[in-house]
Amino acid sequence: MRKWMRGVILAIVATCLGHAVHAQSDTAAVLFEKLRSRLNTVKDYVADVRIKIDVAFMKVPPLEGKLYFKAPDKMKLERSGGVSILPKKNFNLTLNSMFPAGDATVIDAGSDVVNGKPVRVIKVIPNDDMGQIILTKIWVDQERNLALRTETTTRENGTVKMDLLFGNHIKLGLPDKVTVYLDVKEYKLPKGVTMDYDAGGQVKPPPSSGKKNKKGTIEITYLGYEVNKGLPDKIFNEND
Repeated sequence: MRKWMRGVILAIVATCLGHAVHAQSDTAAVLFEKLRSRLNTVKDYVADVRIKIDVAFMKVPPLEGKLYFKAPDKMKLERSGGVSILPKKNFNLTLNSMFPAGDATVIDAGSDVVNGKPVRVIKVIPNDDMGQIILTKIWVDQERNLALRTETTTRENGTVKMDLLFGNHIKLGLPDKVTVYLDVKEYKLPKGVTMDYDAGGQVKPPPSSGKKNKKGTIEITYLGYEVNKGLPDKIFNEND
């Protein structure tokens, strides 16, 4: 009888644990869909921005201008004193570009703290083997339904990490500041951002191969947004 009872108890415990793991996985998937759904409500925007580029082998003055975005991946930076296009294949500064599109497997990766905020960490693996994104980790503020950090591994551009700060534009789910951490050797900065500016900036070629890859950061401060105004595609085709 004791053996029989022990077996029943073990079976019940195993079943409960199985349900708990399944529920945890479902919660992570729901969390990701909530984040993605909130992002999808922003179809386009124009934002006044200040951009600071910090790369070891470049001296780039701070940039100011307007950043245009249209879902899912169109983007243009119109700088004060000139216009430059940010090619989507090389350089996209939006959170949307770090989220896999389509079906994906979502895994709960535990908890963490970002800037003093408790967050839930989830891993998102696209089911499409042909896409550019291999894996995305997202640090989620569940209470506010916000991604405070992402770490995305891509096929062509290595791993790109983003930290996001929210404040004045939190109701829209749009950040006040984004800091992008990237591997400069893997992630190509477009000429429009680095080479064709005024103010006497200096650009030196990257170090020769054999040395460690150089890291870089790009800080974007958003001063204000105009959201869902219906931007035409031709804005992003100019000078492309």
